[in-house]
Amino acid sequence: MKGSEAMTIINLTPHDVHVYDAEGKTAIKTYPASGIVARVKSSTEIVGEVDGIAVAHITFGEIEGLPNPQPGTKYIVSLLVLQAVDGKRDDLIGPDTGPGSVVRDESGQIVGVRRFQVL
Repeated sequence: MKGSEAMTIINLTPHDVHVYDAEGKTAIKTYPASGIVARVKSSTEIVGEVDGIAVAHITFGEIEGLPNPQPGTKYIVSLLVLQAVDGKRDDLIGPDTGPGSVVRDESGQIVGVRRFQVL
């Protein structure tokens, strides 16, 4: 991953991504949802129950909605998409929602992140 050269960044998540300063106080950049969502297909099978509550086994498949790589372009995708790609593309980044990066409001809802992540 190179430094901060100018590039196009396209948000392929269903939500606007707000990036905050290091203190988590001020939003410094917003990447609006593009209307194209990269997702991992899944199928669900109920495999039992615990304490009267169904337990599902989810199998993940192919990725849909992910454009081909383009020069000078990075795509913001979900962690699930990053995991499914398994390091085979270097043009994908995801919002880092880990404890050291996530920014929450007074009610505990995620409102943004301080950085992106790659796998």
